[in-house]
Amino acid sequence: MAARTGSEFLAGLRTPREIWVGDEKVRDVASHPSFAGGAGTMARLFDLQHEAADLCLMPDPETGEAIHASHMIPGSRDDLRRRHAALQHTAEFTVGLMGRTPDYMNVTFAGFAGRHVEWGEDGNEAGAARLVAYQKSLARQDLSLTHTIIQPTIDKALGDAPVAGNDVALRKVADTEHGIVVRGARILATLAPFADEIAVYPAHPLPEGAEAYALTFCVPMGTPGLKFICRDTCATPRNLFDHPLSSRFDEQDAFVIFDDVEVPRERVFIDGHRTIYNRAMASGFQNPMHQTMIRAQTKLEFAYGLATRMAEAINDASPATQQMLGEIWTYAELTRAAVGAAEEGAEEFCPGVWFPRNAPLAALRATLPTWFPRVAEIITLIGSHNLLAAPTSAQLADPKLRPLIDHYLRGAKGLAAESRARLFRLAWDFVGSALAGRNLLYERFYLASGARCHQIAHWGADRARAFHLVDRFLGEDVGLGEPEPSPAKSVGGRR
Repeated sequence: MAARTGSEFLAGLRTPREIWVGDEKVRDVASHPSFAGGAGTMARLFDLQHEAADLCLMPDPETGEAIHASHMIPGSRDDLRRRHAALQHTAEFTVGLMGRTPDYMNVTFAGFAGRHVEWGEDGNEAGAARLVAYQKSLARQDLSLTHTIIQPTIDKALGDAPVAGNDVALRKVADTEHGIVVRGARILATLAPFADEIAVYPAHPLPEGAEAYALTFCVPMGTPGLKFICRDTCATPRNLFDHPLSSRFDEQDAFVIFDDVEVPRERVFIDGHRTIYNRAMASGFQNPMHQTMIRAQTKLEFAYGLATRMAEAINDASPATQQMLGEIWTYAELTRAAVGAAEEGAEEFCPGVWFPRNAPLAALRATLPTWFPRVAEIITLIGSHNLLAAPTSAQLADPKLRPLIDHYLRGAKGLAAESRARLFRLAWDFVGSALAGRNLLYERFYLASGARCHQIAHWGADRARAFHLVDRFLGEDVGLGEPEPSPAKSVGGRR
């Protein structure tokens, strides 16, 4: 089986699964009002890979069948540029609003498989082999994969990683003839209603004695015992004028309960190997960040275009507004430059496998949690009360209201009232709707908080050149002399 179509994806959603939203156990994800818009968007993404096959598809290295380029294990800088084009195509369709489209997990598991030697250390060779086999299956079946990596928060004083005896966190409770049984909960599974399978893999390092919690595996969404409790929906009825974003880009998030779920042995990649679990995410994170930052760049460029159109619609050429527009452009351009620098500075991470340079992406990871809230604030400031004075399509269609709306709610320089309303409704959906609130929370925390990411950036930074610049001034009695050649690497090398 090669790259799927939208109809094939929707057919996959009809497999039985236990998904709850509100007070309802959902029977048909694709048609349910809370999920229909997102399901339709996901289906379009599967179709788009065929419509733009030259950008999105590539031959499987072993079978020759067409697979999405996000499954590529990059072997050169050119491969990263090739993958960039496919990732950008997906990001542009959702203007970066869906952060967990399938290409994210595709890139993540391609990176895991590329580093399979690391996963196979300390006696985990069989688990690493199963991981490689699963990644090939993921690509060839063109699955939509969600994931869940964070333990539920019960008591922050106990820390983020579970210790022996924790009866909430996901853990192994038994071995069976065919695999293992797991019990517990995790958060959050973004994209859960629209996934074929769910992945569990490492997050916070585990302390000694917590081997039962050291698990990595994948199972189908319909596996008995799996329960998904979705947050309140942000989706709205399909009306692309009134709700251009929230009617189709709510990717959903779910709390996941594993109620004695049996995981087949061939789907278990780490089973109690705490050292491998703790090392798995200590490096190589720049590979999935390639996808996240291309998405972020696209979203920032969309925000810049939206804010500029808003200012033009009301002819706001004030210095304050021009400064704020320039601020958004700066964020977008710095993101673009950082992604480019990561690709151009790519390194052979392990034999035959190339990952983007970590430092530029780590800097973005730490900064974006503050940039995105600021962008939303700027759009709100530019829009002001106009965000709340945008007629609906039904109001515009009313023959008595329409002449009044055309007269009193037109834009500057001859902009028609309908065009102005469409623009400001788009802006409201981006910064003021329920979807906007969810997405802002997502941007603040989906790669950990900004504060945490700044700490990680500092811990992993290459300080050689920075120390060289300082050390010239230390321990000298007279003068500076001629500077010695500095180390080749700059601040923030590979972690």
